[in-house]
Amino acid sequence: MSEVVVIRGGTVIHADQALRQDVLIRDGKVHEVGDSITVPAGALEIDASGAWVGPGFVDLHTHMREPGREGAETIESASRAAAIGGYSAVVAMPNTEPAIDNVVVATYVLSQGERALVDVAVAGAITVGRGGTHLAAIGEMAALGIRLFTDDGMGVQDPSLMRRALTYAAPLGVTLAQHCEDDLLAAGGVMNEGALSSKLGLSGRPALAEELMVMRDIELARLTRCPLHFLHLSTARSVALVVNARREGVAVTCEVAPHHFTLDESCCDQYDAIFKVHPPLRTTNDVEQLREALRDGRIDAVATDHAPHEVQLKELPFDEAPAGMLGLEHAASLTLDVVGTDNPIRLFQLLSRAPSAIVQLRSSDQRVRLSAHGGDVAVGEDANVVIFDPTATRQVDRGQLQSRSTNTPYHGRQLHGATRALIVRGSVVVNEGTLR
Repeated sequence: MSEVVVIRGGTVIHADQALRQDVLIRDGKVHEVGDSITVPAGALEIDASGAWVGPGFVDLHTHMREPGREGAETIESASRAAAIGGYSAVVAMPNTEPAIDNVVVATYVLSQGERALVDVAVAGAITVGRGGTHLAAIGEMAALGIRLFTDDGMGVQDPSLMRRALTYAAPLGVTLAQHCEDDLLAAGGVMNEGALSSKLGLSGRPALAEELMVMRDIELARLTRCPLHFLHLSTARSVALVVNARREGVAVTCEVAPHHFTLDESCCDQYDAIFKVHPPLRTTNDVEQLREALRDGRIDAVATDHAPHEVQLKELPFDEAPAGMLGLEHAASLTLDVVGTDNPIRLFQLLSRAPSAIVQLRSSDQRVRLSAHGGDVAVGEDANVVIFDPTATRQVDRGQLQSRSTNTPYHGRQLHGATRALIVRGSVVVNEGTLR
C-alpha cells in the first residue's frame, strides 16, 4: 500500500544535475519536487540531509534460486537483500531448476515476485533447459512482457544457434544477453589462467575464453541487428571490444560485477572457494582497467551477479565448489568507491538509469505488473526512489546479511555508503537503514 511521504533535505540526483530539493510522494507517484515542501498531515517525513535522492537501483543480474534451490535463496529473501542494497527492481536469472524457458515457469516466478519487497523482472532462457541445442519459447515469453533472454551460467556455444536466436529475437523488440566463455577453452578451469594458477596447481580459465566469444557475438549482433548485452565482463580487452563495436554502430551494451573491479586473482591463493566465480577473478591490471572504464563511461552498467550458495557447498575443495558470490547488499558501496563521492550522476547512471534502459523498465508494464524504474525523480514518475548516504560507513558481517546464504567475499571489510531509505511503488520498505 502506497503512503504519503516527504523526503526532506536531500540532494536529488537528476540525469544531468544535482539539486537540493524536497520530494513529496503520494498515491505511488512523485507528486511534487521543490524547495521546502509542506508536510501534509499524517505523512511520513524522511530526513535525507547529507544524502543523495535518486531513482531506485536496478540489478540486471540476480540469481534468486527459486524455483529449485530455495535452500540457498528465495525470491523473498533475495528481495530483502536487494532492498537493503538500495534496489527497487531486480532481474531474476533463468538458471533455476527447472529453467525459466517457458511461460509456465516465467509466470510462476513473476507471481512469486508480486509478494516481494521490490519489483522482480524475469530473464528468460535462450535455449530449452539452457542446454544450448534448441531455442526456448522466446516469442511466447516476450508476449508475456519479458524483455531479456540469456542462458546465463552457460554461454550459447553454437554460433549457428546464437545467430538464429538473434535473428528470431530482433523483430520482437527484446535483448539477448550472453555469458561469454568458450567451453572448450575454459573446460575444467577454476581460476584465472596464468602464473598464479600454475603456482597453486589449479587449472585455469583463460581470458581468451571470454574474449573470443565477445568477438564472435559482436559480429553476430552486427549481422542480425539485434541488441546484445554482455554479462559480467571481466577483462579489459573484452570491454575494449564492446566499446569499439558500439562506436561502429553495433547495438551492444555491457555490465561488470563488483567482484571483478574490486578483487583480483590473488584472492585465490588460500584456496578459499568463497573467491571462486565464473568468469574468474582476473589480474590486477584488469581490475584497474575496469575501474577506469567505470569512471569514464565506457562500461554501461554495474550488475551484481548475486549468486547465493549453501554453506556446505562453498566449504568443498576449491576445484569442487560451485562458482559465485553474493552481491546485492554491497554493490552500491563498492561502486561508490570507484566513481567517488563527487560524481553521483555517474553512480546513478551505472546502478539505475542504464540497467533499467537495457531491460526496458523505463515505463510500467502491466503485462508483468512492473512499475517504471530508472527515470528521473520528477512529478508524475512512479515512486521508486532510493535515499543513499555516501558518508555512511559500515563493516560487512556475513552473519547480518538478509540473504539466506553467507558467501560474501567482503566479510570484515569496511565500506562507505549505505541505503538510508528505499521507496518502492510509493511504499517505504527501508527506513533509517533497516527494513520496515
